[in-house]
Amino acid sequence: MTAARTSPPAHAPQPTRPRQTAHMAQLGLRERKKLKTRIAIREATYRLIEEQGYEATTVERIAEAAEVSPSTVLRYFPTKEDIVLTDEYDPLLEEELRARPADEPVVESLRHVLRGAVGLGFTEEPEVSRLRTRLMVEVPAVRSRMLESMSVTGRMLCRVIAERTGRDPGELEVRVFSMGLIGALTETAAYWAEHGHEDDLGELVNRTMDMLATGFGGGADAPGT
Repeated sequence: MTAARTSPPAHAPQPTRPRQTAHMAQLGLRERKKLKTRIAIREATYRLIEEQGYEATTVERIAEAAEVSPSTVLRYFPTKEDIVLTDEYDPLLEEELRARPADEPVVESLRHVLRGAVGLGFTEEPEVSRLRTRLMVEVPAVRSRMLESMSVTGRMLCRVIAERTGRDPGELEVRVFSMGLIGALTETAAYWAEHGHEDDLGELVNRTMDMLATGFGGGADAPGT
């Protein structure tokens, strides 16, 4: 299945944004060059997908648009799906979770961090947020790769939640809660895209966290709640 073509966004994504610029300032010259290359590849990919659709956007065309070689594209992103799904904010999630108050319930820490991440992503990259979730729904390869990448985030959550609750990261309850959250967020993104991105994504995330914390009002017992 190919992604439906859409008109180019009214405001095309810019090469760098405030958060990215601040992050670059903390890096050495070599790391800044690498980050700029990654961003250039991502921006070229999004632009081409908007113009010609997902399937027609090949690695060769991405490389030409980003002014790099195809081998450089594949060195930074092993698959085309990785280009669509990877962003520069992922590494900040664990850091921000660890910075939350130690006595704060885990669900509330997650709610705070996720709402902040959603707000930041949508404020700085609204067109990209819509495009990525639309492709997740429309392109099986993107959805499959997203589930693979989210499992890595799930393992990170296991570590953080285990530390916060004094449990073992391999404990069944910790694994179920962490991976359950990943699945819930995936479905939240799919729901948002399937309904034309008309809902407030932050509120959908809030509803998701409420559901994880209390179920249908039954008071489900989650780690750290």
